[in-house]
Amino acid sequence: MKRITLVAGILGLGLTLWMLSRFGAQAIFALVMTGGWGILAAIVFHAVQVSLSAQAWRIIARRDLPPHLPLRDFFMLRCVREGVNNLLPVAQVGGEVVASRLLSRRGLGLRRAAAATICDLTIELLSQVLFTVAGLLLLLVLVQRSAVTDRLLESALVLAVIGIAVFASQWLGAVALVEKLLERIAAHLGWGGVEGIRGIHQEVLGLYKTRNNAVSSLILQFAAWALGAVEVCLILHFMGHDCSLATGFVIEGVGEAAKSAGFAVPGALGVSEGGYMVVGGLFGIAPPVAIALSLIKRLREIAWGVPALVLWQWLEHTWSDHRNGPEKSHFPHSGR
Repeated sequence: MKRITLVAGILGLGLTLWMLSRFGAQAIFALVMTGGWGILAAIVFHAVQVSLSAQAWRIIARRDLPPHLPLRDFFMLRCVREGVNNLLPVAQVGGEVVASRLLSRRGLGLRRAAAATICDLTIELLSQVLFTVAGLLLLLVLVQRSAVTDRLLESALVLAVIGIAVFASQWLGAVALVEKLLERIAAHLGWGGVEGIRGIHQEVLGLYKTRNNAVSSLILQFAAWALGAVEVCLILHFMGHDCSLATGFVIEGVGEAAKSAGFAVPGALGVSEGGYMVVGGLFGIAPPVAIALSLIKRLREIAWGVPALVLWQWLEHTWSDHRNGPEKSHFPHSGR
């Protein structure tokens, strides 16, 4: 797995360097510098998106029985998730593993923390599918149909099928199979604490069925994705390339979908830039501007991610294992 991540990272870095060379690194970096206030605006505005996503996670984690943790805890863990996924050389699910373990220390226990994170990640994927499909349907209204739009729609269809399949597989018992596999691995390697994950399949289904929590979480996650359109408009405005909110909606939808498609590439290097460049071209946005847009969003990720990694280490020491009680985990710690 490490070799695959390393190879993917090298390919992504190579693609990024090629685009910088092909479209003029000096011109691109000049555009980034021009958007200086846009960088600050994107950094500040991202707090709204993180808050919405954290609240969505908090809602889906709730059941009729306590504990009910404050939004503050989920906000911090959401920052940790993004920081690990965006800045560390891991596939873009490493943050969820770290956050699940930390969440279990807040009194939820390993089973419920893992189930809540699985549900949240699934709902986030479904909301992104809805966001991307909505953006591409809007694209057909804003621009003429072409070979590029047809390919984008085909990609959206594949993404929708994957999203539905992931959700359906959980109802059909995929989590139960993973649970049994983990139990066998734990028994073979002599890991303790395996009882903490038993019943995770039923826990996942229970969280989905609790009142209308899944629907509320889906709405909040969709809103968080949609606000990304505002971020795009802000950045382009400060670079001197204003666009409509509808255009920003489409650009963000396709750009984030490209980033998710490149989940195996650390930070989606090159993949994200390519997505913004392709869809930006449909609206007359030159490749250097599209690449600069992606790089500014990366600067925002760094501005949030570096403090998040420091926060992660602080939480590792502050939220100690003794809070778990009977469900204390003895599985190997990730990133430690």
